[in-house]
Amino acid sequence: MPTAVIVLLLIYFLFPQSKSETAPATSLELINAESPQQTEPPENEVPVIETTLMIDMKGQVVNPGVYELPAGSRMQDAVQAAGGFTTKADSRAINLALVIVDETSVYVPVVGEEISLPAASSQTASASGSGLIDINLASETELMELPGIGPSKAAAILAYREEVGRFKTPEELTEVTGIGDKTFEQLKDLITAK
Repeated sequence: MPTAVIVLLLIYFLFPQSKSETAPATSLELINAESPQQTEPPENEVPVIETTLMIDMKGQVVNPGVYELPAGSRMQDAVQAAGGFTTKADSRAINLALVIVDETSVYVPVVGEEISLPAASSQTASASGSGLIDINLASETELMELPGIGPSKAAAILAYREEVGRFKTPEELTEVTGIGDKTFEQLKDLITAK
């Protein structure tokens, strides 16, 4: 009798019938459980939103107007969007490698044309008699004419003016992100705040 029990136990352990049926079900459950995880990462990557910027092209371009361009575009892209330069355009007056900042206005002059400051800036310069750039009225292009002011610092100055308001003194320019005392030392004799 004990021999029969041992044989039955050996058969039970050597030929398990219940495990063979559950093993495929378990592996199938694992495959089904892993499938959604494999498809989730692409769904998370899908909502990539491409940012754009707006630029106002004026003067000697074939089609003056406001154009929407991808972020990181350069002035060359803006000129191409506007149909290119006209035959009268002074293309040397425009820096085609310049990275465009949103809400930029660009005027392309005629060959030999002297570019004048906007009316508000001209009045300020003549009123002071010094030709200083008024940081409250200067456009982005005019700000970039100052030493040490590139596109990002010019954009920061414009953003500061929109958020905080007019500069009360030229020294207040040091409160703009990216403009420290060293940069201000280069600018202090070239700017005014009226």
